[in-house]
Amino acid sequence: MGLTRQYLRYEPAALFGLVASARAGVAFVALRGERGRYVAVPACEHVFVWDTRKGEKVLILKGLKQEVSCLCPSPDGLHLAVGYEDGAIRVFNLLSGESTITFNGHRAAVTALQYDHLGGRLVSGSKDTEVIVWDVINESGLYRLRGHKDVITQVLFLKEKNLLVTCAKDTLVKWWDLDTQHCFKTLVGHRAEVWGMALLSKEKRLITGSADSELRVWDLSYIQEVKDPDEPESKKSKGSSSPGAEENTEEDETLELDEHPEERIVKCSKVGSVMREGRDRVVTLGTDRMGKFLACHGTDAVLEVFSVLSEEEIEKKLEKKMKKARKKAKQNSEEEPERGVELSLQEEIQRVTNVKASSKIKSFDLILSPKGELKMVLLLQNNVIELYNLDLSAQVPQAVRVSRITIGGHRSDVRTLAFSSDNIAILSAAAESVKIWNRSTLQCIRTMECEYALCSLFVPGDRQVIVGTKTGKLQLYDLASGSLIETVDAHDGAVWSIALSPDQHGFVTGGADKCVKFWEFELVKDESSVQKRLSMKHVRILQLDEDVLCVRYSPNQKLLAVSLLDCTVKVFYVDTLKFFLSLYGHKLPVLCMDICYDGTLIATGSADRNVKIWGLDFGDCHRSLFAHDDSVMYLQFVPKSHLFFTAGKDSKIKQWDADKFEHVQTLEGHHQEVWCLALSPNGDYVVSASHDKSLRLWERTREPLILEEEREMQREAEYEESVAKEEQPVVAGERQGETGLAGKKTIETIKAAERIMEAIELYREEMAKLKEHNAICKAAGKEVPFPVNPILRAYGNITPSAYVLEVFKKVKSSELEESLLVLPFSYVPDLLRLFNEYIQLGSDVELLCRALLFLLKIHFGQITSNQMLVTVIENLKKTTISRVSEARDVLGFNMAGLQFLKREIEAKDEVTFFADATERFEEKKRKRKKKEKMVLAVL
Repeated sequence: MGLTRQYLRYEPAALFGLVASARAGVAFVALRGERGRYVAVPACEHVFVWDTRKGEKVLILKGLKQEVSCLCPSPDGLHLAVGYEDGAIRVFNLLSGESTITFNGHRAAVTALQYDHLGGRLVSGSKDTEVIVWDVINESGLYRLRGHKDVITQVLFLKEKNLLVTCAKDTLVKWWDLDTQHCFKTLVGHRAEVWGMALLSKEKRLITGSADSELRVWDLSYIQEVKDPDEPESKKSKGSSSPGAEENTEEDETLELDEHPEERIVKCSKVGSVMREGRDRVVTLGTDRMGKFLACHGTDAVLEVFSVLSEEEIEKKLEKKMKKARKKAKQNSEEEPERGVELSLQEEIQRVTNVKASSKIKSFDLILSPKGELKMVLLLQNNVIELYNLDLSAQVPQAVRVSRITIGGHRSDVRTLAFSSDNIAILSAAAESVKIWNRSTLQCIRTMECEYALCSLFVPGDRQVIVGTKTGKLQLYDLASGSLIETVDAHDGAVWSIALSPDQHGFVTGGADKCVKFWEFELVKDESSVQKRLSMKHVRILQLDEDVLCVRYSPNQKLLAVSLLDCTVKVFYVDTLKFFLSLYGHKLPVLCMDICYDGTLIATGSADRNVKIWGLDFGDCHRSLFAHDDSVMYLQFVPKSHLFFTAGKDSKIKQWDADKFEHVQTLEGHHQEVWCLALSPNGDYVVSASHDKSLRLWERTREPLILEEEREMQREAEYEESVAKEEQPVVAGERQGETGLAGKKTIETIKAAERIMEAIELYREEMAKLKEHNAICKAAGKEVPFPVNPILRAYGNITPSAYVLEVFKKVKSSELEESLLVLPFSYVPDLLRLFNEYIQLGSDVELLCRALLFLLKIHFGQITSNQMLVTVIENLKKTTISRVSEARDVLGFNMAGLQFLKREIEAKDEVTFFADATERFEEKKRKRKKKEKMVLAVL
């Protein structure tokens, strides 16, 4: 059997050139005991934590493949919840940078995340229109809430009450009672999408932002009252509704629930609007942690900041107003006014200032520093983070920009990349700048301003670079000084392509003015210095009938391939510029092409999504490959081989074999269109640039890549994806209403269920073997050695029942319910018997009770109708109640002990505090007496 051709795998080496993705929000995080200094931002699939004072990246929270769509720091500042594009939520520990918890419940991108005030629960909203409440401590989902008809935009817990408020693009704001898990109130006072909301004034006020310039303000009042038995029947019946009923309330309607003797009345009335200066929709609306400041921004570059008066400040203002009213009444000899003076909404929520950022704002976060300054961090659309300080003690507060993180990336999409001849430096150029990066450290070593760059190359010697621009200019830069040496008007239209000649004496450019121009390097005398400097001399021109999109030399410099707007590629002789071949067959223009190192093949990539491989001797098409799901943007051969890479608008980079016409490997990582790529001269590195603002470096490893294995892995991944998309299993007796199970069926839950099934089967086999062995021993009348299962031996010679418990404990807490849901009922009786055994031993009571109650819920009918399980259930009832009460007693005792210790420490601290104060007072007294004595002595 012949050996298959061996390829080497390219692996992702680094992500750079990205400060922050504009997809998710920015958030202040507490790190190293400091608040207001470090900010967490999304960076494609990762989360970067930046030090705003030094402008350095201090922590990377590494993601998997999916893009980050939402961030939320925990109240204690130790954790960060991160929502992803595929609906997963991961909770990271900010001290270690590790992901500690993963929640899978949503079927689409997570759009909103919020912790409760203690940090024990997390609520998430998604593009799938559902809201899920998660238990962070137990690492499991509590319940799913359904009711919205469009993307969830914001979710908020109430501190005092067990309530949740959600808003969505369906124009509704919904109130959920988390005790009964149903929606008891819907606000329908909005005419368009509700993009954001915030709770103010100790949760007595709700403010919502919609698609207009109005911020609607609602007064909230919660009354916990007990029904009066003497209350008239007619009054009792007023406003009653059936359990779980939901009522729509127009702007100032109230909803009253009379389901329970103790009723909760939530009154929600619109009190007015605060007008924004922006005319477009609200993008982000938020407050600082104390709720003293409110800020919002639209689709422009202005952040509007408002201050919210506290109850004390409102009282003071009312007193002042009252005094003025009394004074006025005295002057006009009128009666003193009653307490009828009220503050307007504009006086309660006052505009502080507008912050003008350098570009469009995508999100922000606020924090009130102990010094009394308001710190604002803005994430901008153009890959920049800006930090502003607002001095509140000033007469007219003005926001001052204190730091700006920009050095790590371009302001716009990178359109061209190039490698230096020594494989060390990488050039990237965008609409505003050219940057030179060190490949090993990924640090930006030069930044030079330029016009809109479309193509580039390193001049031989790697001391200068040439950039072709959209305006038709060629710009020559010196890397040592980082300065522009020369600008030449090369073409009347955009310079679409540039190619260095193989003899390295010159280069060729193709432009939108239907010309191919040939240039040579020359040394000219510089007016400012004695030394000569490099320059470019135009030597020849080739006039064509169509715009030139791409030009490439053959390695022997005999032929020049030119791609034209008429979808053809024309090949000319370099020396005479005579026509040699026309390669036609693409349905749309050829955007990129390359010729292999031996000059035998030319590969062309087109906007028709195909790559064609041609022979350069006769111009025959060897093969046409459907390469990408969108336009092929860039194509380049690996040096000294017939392998080539293509980059597409479908966000993928693919490697192909031009001899066997096979797809070798797909490099997945970018989340949006890939504009260009560059291969290092030794072929060990690939660098790519995308619309997601990131540059990615890929490295060739020594690991061989076997195509059959790749295809097998691809099929497995497709199967796993299809499993996740299947219909979710239905729980018997559960109505598909407002609430449901939090988890979802994934390949992990199926694997966990399979492991439980395998463990139970092993337990059954071992028990059967043990029965058989005992019978043999009885018959033989002596002890025969029992063969131990190798799996049980690996676990330290444990019993089969203990092995089942070990497997069960290894199931992730967040996946337990879904794993039990796909477990066939035939395994449940054995599991119940084992549970009885484990609970009697008192091991993992909490976990086992949770699993037991869930199994009883989903298999209630079958368990109750099975006579064999009656005794098991009876035993379980006794053991469970006794063990749970024991656990509760231990917990209660521990809690009482901790509270006692807390009181002791507090009492000691108070004594110490007063002792310190007395000492300080005595010290001051001594100093004053000493001073007085000295003054007297002088006198």
